[in-house]
Amino acid sequence: MELKAYFRRLADYHVWATRRLLASNLAGLSDEQWHRDAGLFFRSVHGTANHLLVTDHIWYGRFAEQRSLRLPLDAELHADRAELCEALSVAVERWGRWIDMLEPSHFDGILAYQRTQGAPVEVPFAPTLGHVFNHATHHRGQLSAALTAMGLPGPELDWVYQLREAAAAR
Repeated sequence: MELKAYFRRLADYHVWATRRLLASNLAGLSDEQWHRDAGLFFRSVHGTANHLLVTDHIWYGRFAEQRSLRLPLDAELHADRAELCEALSVAVERWGRWIDMLEPSHFDGILAYQRTQGAPVEVPFAPTLGHVFNHATHHRGQLSAALTAMGLPGPELDWVYQLREAAAAR
């Protein structure tokens, strides 16, 4: 499988897993549970969901828009839960459409951008794009673990489940 096709599948998984998580028991959390310090790196479910949106904006800007946003990684882009979940659901959709526009040779290139502190960086394009999706998987896992710690089942987010669903739909 060529890299473009692989990353397109990964982008589809990114949407599926994010939406599945948002529709899980996460949606039914009380406001207190949503904002409670759950021992996560960004403290609460709210803080971690905002971080997912912040980093999606940062990385999409670097890759697709050739701009380097300087947002704090713990920025609160949306105080309102419904607005945050909707914004995150919409943000993750962009990646697949953008990947569809790339030439396969693009994945062998370099991504040049400025870090949030302003330092210039050049990194290999494909592995860094992999990081974007891996990073989101990491934080979705934290949110799933937070649900479990609150006594609620977390959703099944393994990529193979999405691959099975996609195969069954064909």
